[in-house]
Formats: sequence, C-alpha cells, structure tokens
Amino acid sequence: MKEFKDKVAVITGGAGGIGRGIAEHCLQKGMKVVLADIEEPALTQAEKELKARSAAVLAVQTNVSKMDEIEVLAQKTLDEFGAVHLLFNNAGVEVRGTIWEYTLADWEWIINVNLWGVIHGVKVFVPIMLEQQTECHIVNTASVAGLISGPGIGSYRVTKNGIISFSETLYHELKQRNAQIGVSVLCPSFVRSRLVEAERNRPAELRNPPRKHPLSPHDQELLQWFQEQNKNAMPPEQFADKVFKGIQQNTFYILTHPENNDAIKQRMEDILQQRNPTPPQSK
Repeated sequence: MKEFKDKVAVITGGAGGIGRGIAEHCLQKGMKVVLADIEEPALTQAEKELKARSAAVLAVQTNVSKMDEIEVLAQKTLDEFGAVHLLFNNAGVEVRGTIWEYTLADWEWIINVNLWGVIHGVKVFVPIMLEQQTECHIVNTASVAGLISGPGIGSYRVTKNGIISFSETLYHELKQRNAQIGVSVLCPSFVRSRLVEAERNRPAELRNPPRKHPLSPHDQELLQWFQEQNKNAMPPEQFADKVFKGIQQNTFYILTHPENNDAIKQRMEDILQQRNPTPPQSK
C-alpha cells in the first residue's frame, strides 16, 4: 500500500502506546481512524484529543477477546466510513512470572487478549476486505519476544510466537487467492507505553487473589528493570514511522529494534544446528 489519504484504519489498543502513535500517524497522512480500546477513560481522552486535529475519528469501546464486540466494531466502522483498508491488531497485555507459576487465570487472560484478539480481528475483517476488492493491509503486533529465546514473560512469549505463525499462514493463504491484502507482523522491543501496567484492565473474573507474600528480590529487580526499559523506550511516534515505512514497502517482518537482530540470529542458528538454546547475554 503506497497511498493512505482518505483510507480507513481500524486500530485495536488504540488509546495509548503503540496504538495511539499509529493513530496519530494515520491522521497525519489524511486517513480516517477508528480507535478501539477496552479502557473507556483513556479511549474518551484519545478521541477528544485526536478529534481536535481531525473530524475523521471514531472511538469504539471494544474487548478484543469477545468476538461479538469485534463484529460490532466492524459494523460501526462500515456505518461511519463505509470501508476498512488498514487493520492494526495491536491490543495486548503482559503477565510477568515463572512459566510453571502462572495461574490458569493468567494464561486465560493473556491468550484471550493477545492471541484471540488477533484471531477475531482477522476472522471479522478479512471477509470485508476481500469483498471490497481494493488494496488493503493487515498489521499484527507481535514482539521480538516471539522470535528470541530466554527466561521470563513466558506467557507473553507464547502468545507473540503464536501471532507470528498465525500471520505467516495468513500471508501465504491470501497470496494463494491473489488477494489485494498485504500482511505485516510487528516484532518490536520496548516502545513507550503502559504495557507494564496492563493489570489495570484485567477482567474481574480473571483476577488473581491478593498475594500472600511480597515479590522475591529477583522478581522485584526484574519489574524495576522493565519499568526502566519502558521509561527509556522508543517513542510511539518514532515507532509508527517505522511501521508505515514497512507497510509502504510491503515488508512482512517489521523489526523496529535492530539491536535485537543478533539474538534472533542466535535462536535461528540454535534451531538449525539442533543445539540447546543459548542463554541470553546478561543485562
């Protein structure tokens, strides 16, 4: 996709972080934007601020883990703007912990949002795009965590790895049909956002009971490291510019943080040489 003016973009997780940065970039390019987010106050604020710059903004409170809410999102998009050309399946959450210590509620929540959110988005919007018979593009937000090997954030890694495989299959299947729908998968490292505060949006029925013991020194150190990395992370606006360059060049794997390329290469070599995973370099 080369031309963006007057095209319609739907962005899940659009009220902040990566989604907000992409939304602002869309408006700069003269696009019409549909913001979808589960967090109503943040969504209302984002809509207000973006509408002050452009009238072509629609906000729809959406829980991406619910198929019926994605269907409502699609219908409201068509009712307001008549089409959809760019779909950013971007909503995501993170749960930190050791892989055997995650609760079933942790697994259910992160899979529902990160993986089912992408599945629902593709299930609902691809038929619409195919019927339009016009140039479209889908961007699924994964993570470099889905491409490299290491300890920690295991549930997050699992969902992001799943998104990468899902996106690869989607790419091949659309190519088989000669569809005018491009596909990209984003694999960023740290981008400034509130991902480390994702618990604020966890549904009540999937919340864990209060902790009986404080975080271990190791877990506390890891949390502080994540918070520090986020504070010094790439601004969403800079990230969005990289994303759109990838879309324009029809790039499938959009790797926005080249400093991670050695770790990605290391994992691929481990697989091809059938050797045990190489421990990551210490922070």
